[in-house]
Amino acid sequence: MSVRHFLTLLDLSKDELRTVISRASELRQMQHKGEIYRPFVGRTLAMIFEKSSTRTRVSFETGMGQFGGQALFLSPNDTQLGRGEPIEDSARVISSMTDIVMIRTFAHERVETFAKHSSVPVINALTDDYHPCQLLADMQTFFEHKGDIQGKTVTWVGDGNNMCNSYILASEQFDFHLNIATPKGYEPNSELVARYAHRLTLTNSVADAVKDSHLVVTDVWASMGQEAEQKKREADFVGFQITPKLLDTADKDVLFMHCLPAHRGEEISYDLLDDPRSVVWDEAENRLHAQKALMEFLLKDKIKLA
Repeated sequence: MSVRHFLTLLDLSKDELRTVISRASELRQMQHKGEIYRPFVGRTLAMIFEKSSTRTRVSFETGMGQFGGQALFLSPNDTQLGRGEPIEDSARVISSMTDIVMIRTFAHERVETFAKHSSVPVINALTDDYHPCQLLADMQTFFEHKGDIQGKTVTWVGDGNNMCNSYILASEQFDFHLNIATPKGYEPNSELVARYAHRLTLTNSVADAVKDSHLVVTDVWASMGQEAEQKKREADFVGFQITPKLLDTADKDVLFMHCLPAHRGEEISYDLLDDPRSVVWDEAENRLHAQKALMEFLLKDKIKLA
């Protein structure tokens, strides 16, 4: 059987994505009840970090530990990846010694190249183009709080970045309409917009985008690697802050999400994370459960499920 990878949401079918999310909620309940489930005893996850992280490292490493496996933290500072070894060679070697690999890096092509030469499943834990693991957690969180997202209206506010790109793919895979509100010049990938135009409404008006939405999502104005643009972006993004007052114009049952870390006083008001419509803490925790479900799915032919 060919190796399955998870580089974008398109690597799983619509039904498979829903299966993973449903399983993630089951795993969350099991973990909260203190149930011990260790299907990964003797299995190893290689975690390659070329971008720093809090939630990604903690969730994957904790998840493997809870499953009875082990996780190896690999950074460019202590591997040959940082000394010029071709990624194809690293992929062949690392995958020959481990059972599954996650990569957090800059160029999406690096993850694609690694996966092409890997003999085990590869998970995209974030690239400059996509962040599919975060979308699994976001969808899980919505399903747990409000039920099926099919037919709902979701609004993305802010930069047309990797998270925005992933929400575009999610709109297709989970069958919802996506409003995208960005400042001029910060629109998402034009090829994705053209391909999924039937799912999208693009605007420069936050008020128009948020009105009657069931889910509102945002991210920092300057992502990792864009720190030099911080001051310019602060000026360009004036008027794109999410506040409780703005959420009042959305659907009465609206949820607010943010992949974190959040910059209070910039993309969100200082009080927004304490608003009862904010589910960011459940969203953050669900990175653990969604990724456990994903790894279980990708290795299902090698393990005995509970």
